[in-house]
Amino acid sequence: MGKAKFCDDFKRDAVHQITERGYPVVEVSRRLGVSTHSLYAWKKQFSKSSDGKDDDQATEIRRLKRELVRVTEERDILKKATAYFAKDAR
Repeated sequence: MGKAKFCDDFKRDAVHQITERGYPVVEVSRRLGVSTHSLYAWKKQFSKSSDGKDDDQATEIRRLKRELVRVTEERDILKKATAYFAKDAR
């Protein structure tokens, strides 16, 4: 019997079930018909390739949070200015 070839999407989905959903490796192995050795190898393979991606996402999240704080402060200042000038107009 030949060695089965699995596409990267299938491998990523299998690893996702283990890492993100918290299913045991043995259960995923049994359900998908893949050896536990293969699952551990895929987990190692895709955890290395996604490290840079996680760092990029974390950096982007930090940048967006800083921008949100700045924009919120600007909005609050404009609200106060509007209220101040509306009072003077009366």
